[in-house]
Amino acid sequence: MEFSLQTEHLTKLFDGDLPAVRDVTLRVQPGEILTILGPSGGGKTTTLRLIAGFERPTGGSIKIGDSVVADANHFVPPEKRKVGMVFQDYALFPHINVEENIAFGIRDQKREGEKQVKRMLDLVGMEADANRMPHELSGGQQQRVALARALAPNPDILLLDEPFSNLDTGLRAQVRNDVRDILLETETTAIFVTHDQQEALSLSDEIAVIFDGRLVQVATPHLIYNRPVNSQVAHFIGEANFLPGEAFGLTASSSLGAVKLFHPKSGPVQLMIRPEAIFVGHQEIGNRASIVWREFYGHYQRLGLELDDGSELIARTGVDRFFQRGDNVWISLQMPALAFDQSGDSTAS
Repeated sequence: MEFSLQTEHLTKLFDGDLPAVRDVTLRVQPGEILTILGPSGGGKTTTLRLIAGFERPTGGSIKIGDSVVADANHFVPPEKRKVGMVFQDYALFPHINVEENIAFGIRDQKREGEKQVKRMLDLVGMEADANRMPHELSGGQQQRVALARALAPNPDILLLDEPFSNLDTGLRAQVRNDVRDILLETETTAIFVTHDQQEALSLSDEIAVIFDGRLVQVATPHLIYNRPVNSQVAHFIGEANFLPGEAFGLTASSSLGAVKLFHPKSGPVQLMIRPEAIFVGHQEIGNRASIVWREFYGHYQRLGLELDDGSELIARTGVDRFFQRGDNVWISLQMPALAFDQSGDSTAS
């Protein structure tokens, strides 16, 4: 299979032999959007800087397309890797206009360069703003210019380091969608770095979760969310309920009664149940619970539930049914639960 990027056992040690990146192996297919997700200080940006060539690996190798750009015997500098970079602060040149910023990386290609700049301006919808200066642009417009500048030299891979973190919450979703559409249109292989779970889930073809410099899980957003490999990923990737239970194959006993499982387990387990997997209704079906709090968000609502045995759950449901604090309701699960054993592992036993 052809890959745009391959890293093999990539490792980076800093002062005092402290490993910032530990044995990271990745495969990125052409046109794929991969997001490296993890908490602050977990090794995400260092991994990106190793791929870009801003850092030399202590061990392992990096291959872009058919070319090895870093291993024990080779190190290709950043400017020769055909890698584009969009930084967190955009890094636009303040003394030149939009058109000149985009042209910067292709200024040695006079005629074709001019055509490419025009293509990029059209691609990001900035044709009317070609002569404006960076300080005259909104944050979203600056992000578009930074993207166009990075795409203009036709890089093999585009790297984006927390590219939306400086945008207001409302604008962030719009710009994120615009950037995704542009990457899909140009069939660009892209690697994002973020600590924002919702950003990673909505943007990516695949997500690589990194904790303490170690690659913990690589999978589609659907699998990362619904089948996290361990309880650490489950807690990090989104809101979840955890209930103790006793597993017997594909079923577990719990305060919710018999619960179906995604994977067979045996013995004591912790059952992970996402809030949207809980159906809440007024008909006497399932388990009785009372609503101890309610949060209304317009298009959905969060409910705090208490079971008869005192167990507490959080449910997320639509607004087609009205609930209020103090209501007695009935709950049931709309999908199997994921069971973690005592080590926090979700794999089949």
